[in-house]
Amino acid sequence: MVHNASPTAPPRRTRRVVFSGLAILGVACVLFVIRGPLFMAAPRCAAGRWHGCWDTFNGVVLMTLVALPLSALVVWVLARRRGAAGVPSAWRRSVAEVGMVHGTVPFLWLTMMPGGGAGIVPARVSLVPLRDLVTMGPLGIVGNLLVFASLGFFAPMRFAALASLPRVLALGAGCSALVETAQYALDLDRVSSVDDVLVNAAGAVLAALASRRWWRTRAQAPSDRPRPEPELVG
Repeated sequence: MVHNASPTAPPRRTRRVVFSGLAILGVACVLFVIRGPLFMAAPRCAAGRWHGCWDTFNGVVLMTLVALPLSALVVWVLARRRGAAGVPSAWRRSVAEVGMVHGTVPFLWLTMMPGGGAGIVPARVSLVPLRDLVTMGPLGIVGNLLVFASLGFFAPMRFAALASLPRVLALGAGCSALVETAQYALDLDRVSSVDDVLVNAAGAVLAALASRRWWRTRAQAPSDRPRPEPELVG
């Protein structure tokens, strides 16, 4: 038994090393691609200027990256306090909570940025499915997929009630519908489209599928426990 089980350890260790290397390589490639826009926004953000930092895509991405160490510190503090209190899965809970906030707020900020004709151009609504999907383009589709991706990835890990793909789909669609309604009500010079809701919800579901290995066992655990047999009366 021991002789047969020992060869499985090196392949697992090798896979972890390979996945870690690919993750580091991916992050390095992303930073290399966006290095120019980030350096352009850095001086304005360092000077505390609103225009050119908080109201631009480059500035929001830069501040999201700068806030990563702070988010990691918050995760560490929460996990240590919960671990000291004996809370189960302290690190998973802490990472999920901070990840939902850190990964969702920047995208919400970007979607709520007013356009050039905000307050002047009448609000526009598109309720025909798949009509605006063609005009989004690859960049627009990827951006919409990422809006609630962090929410779909971490929410099932944190809340057992959301550990289900249909519930994640409903969560993503509901949050996206609220965003589209806010864009229409505030006259932000944006098109409130049903396609945005569909793509946002699809992004949440795809992210939930990526994290399924971490929340699927938790969702199945209560059903695996033996139920007490009813007592006979009489």
